[in-house]
Amino acid sequence: MLRPESRARARALQLLYAHEFLDEPVHELARGLVLLGIPRDDVLARAVRLAGDVLEHALEMDAQVEEVVEHWRPERIGVIERNILRIALHELLMETAPPRVIIDEAVRLAQRFAGVKAPAFVNGVLDRLARRAGRL
Repeated sequence: MLRPESRARARALQLLYAHEFLDEPVHELARGLVLLGIPRDDVLARAVRLAGDVLEHALEMDAQVEEVVEHWRPERIGVIERNILRIALHELLMETAPPRVIIDEAVRLAQRFAGVKAPAFVNGVLDRLARRAGRL
């Protein structure tokens, strides 16, 4: 069974993904998750807050990602991978958990929601970002 923090990250990823395509506010998109009966109230609240924080700082985080990836612009990175990186980078910068926990959680999200090469890509990018931020 996943911890509430892990479930909130997964739900935040789903909200960010939906936002990319529907361009609706995260709190509005969260209603869809409620209608599906997916998250508990505490998980949903945490997911909405995380997704909102990520969107607020997405451009700055994309710039940081762009600085550490070679031959990739953030818009060329898949939507799921890009949002996993944003969530994890936000958590790294806010120091919400130990860096290895944040990176491991991001890799798990990539394993669950993205392509076969995504976990290694996410791990490598986040490792570079964490080292650059002095967190590793």
